[in-house]
Amino acid sequence: MLLPHGAVIALVDGEEWTLLRNAGNEAAPDLVDLPKPHLDESNHSGGGGRHRTTASDPSPRQMHEDAHASAVAEWLNRQVAGHKIEHLVVIAPPRTLGELRHHYTKPVSQALIGEVAKELIGRQPDEVLAALQAK
Repeated sequence: MLLPHGAVIALVDGEEWTLLRNAGNEAAPDLVDLPKPHLDESNHSGGGGRHRTTASDPSPRQMHEDAHASAVAEWLNRQVAGHKIEHLVVIAPPRTLGELRHHYTKPVSQALIGEVAKELIGRQPDEVLAALQAK
């Protein structure tokens, strides 16, 4: 997968997330860490609000993980809408990736240049880059 200069890579799981940006170019990508913004997950927990789960009877842990994915997607939606992210790659375990997709706006779907269904939280940028180049 080619990563344009400035592309943002969001690594997400059910509890954590990390942001990277390609400071290099397509020929020589250089992934650098970005500060992790605070997420407001309070509007996404429980059964009310806009929370939407893929499980028929989710456990409290699963509801927390879904709320986290929803909050990450909401943050990504705002960043793309505010023209702060032009190109986006999302890397998450399959279930988390599915939950994120429920919350993407059309502009995020258009900014999305790739997804990888894999757990890579805590990995070094070179490991993330290797996973992306394998796609």
